[in-house]
Amino acid sequence: MNRHNDSVQEKAILVGCQLPRQDDERFFYSMEELKSLTKTANGTVCAVISQKRDRYDSATFIGKGKIEEIITLEEELEAELIIFNSELSPSQVRNLSKHFKARIIDRTQLILDIFAQRAKTREGKLQVELAQLEYLLPRLSGIGTSLSRLGGGIGTRGPGETKLEKDRRHIRLRIHELKQQLNQVVSHRERYRERRKHQGVFQAALVGYTNAGKSTIFNKLTEADSYEEDQLFATLDPLTRKVKLKSGFQMLLTDTVGFIQDLPTSLIAAFRSTLEEAAEANLLIHVIDGSSEDRTQHEKTVKRILSELQASHIPMVTVYNKKDQFEADFIPESPSISISALSEGDITELLNTIEKEVKKQLEYYQISVPAHDGKLLSRLRSETILIEQEFDKEKLVYECKGYALSSSSIQSIGNKGE
Repeated sequence: MNRHNDSVQEKAILVGCQLPRQDDERFFYSMEELKSLTKTANGTVCAVISQKRDRYDSATFIGKGKIEEIITLEEELEAELIIFNSELSPSQVRNLSKHFKARIIDRTQLILDIFAQRAKTREGKLQVELAQLEYLLPRLSGIGTSLSRLGGGIGTRGPGETKLEKDRRHIRLRIHELKQQLNQVVSHRERYRERRKHQGVFQAALVGYTNAGKSTIFNKLTEADSYEEDQLFATLDPLTRKVKLKSGFQMLLTDTVGFIQDLPTSLIAAFRSTLEEAAEANLLIHVIDGSSEDRTQHEKTVKRILSELQASHIPMVTVYNKKDQFEADFIPESPSISISALSEGDITELLNTIEKEVKKQLEYYQISVPAHDGKLLSRLRSETILIEQEFDKEKLVYECKGYALSSSSIQSIGNKGE
């Protein structure tokens, strides 16, 4: 994936507001995550301000006293950014911009910025741009800079239009164009998934909280070159590669975008087609950073999003990663497997665990293969889990036993082998 090449890091003040429904632990964790997001976006956190309120201030999100405190800090630290830990309304952005010289952004904008850095494929770039424009459209009047650079050329407009109206028209046209392009990409992805299903290919997907180590595991299992980095959202675009199990059985494995607490609804909607790779899988491999103090919260977030995607019914292998960094008193929940993605022995153990889970979903078969049909034997080894192969000298056939996706898939393999 693309690295952020800017050498100058922007100074940021982080602002959080804790409501009664948020306990101290969850709020603290959310602010720590905001720090990590800021670092990932190439920012430097120079101050963190928090406030407890019964409800957000409808005009400015936080109270007047905190605004004065931030004004002083902004001048003292020469901060260029003020990042709020919740999504701000258009009017709140407008009102806050009157008080501060620094740019005002919220958690959603910050995540969108990271997504924009990470997007590599055409679909990823289209999805990010669509989410950004849909976020910006109602907030135009709160942004003092020109937005004409977004999206390219603009058609002829009436002489009476203001700059703001031109920007709005431009963005609406671009949103319509992006949705049309994405519909074509999504349609192509759906056809590809249907073709894989029709061909009887077993599909697994790596899911988990961002920065849990999914891409490292994916690379070890598939010998691919997915981007690995100790950053949030290191992987944005899904990659699908073949994995060969110990028995010779081949399946497809997809590395998906990491989940995160309070992922903006617009982003879940924008990346739904990508996340559907997980929803369409035969098996989910849930990777958890076992060294993280917030692993329980991470697990809950992932399971909630899987439920929203209607994927919570799919069989799952739970993997606690980074076992070399586990706390001494940490006991993983059962059933699960604990590994270090950097250990070859642990990766082999993970492959064996995956094979056992795959076998549970397959149907037992028994078939006689003519001795001369080496092609069919080869297909059985790669497209099924072949557990027994004995040669009958009298009949000149191989008696084969194993597990396949379905009896129809065995019939299909036999037809193709003829």
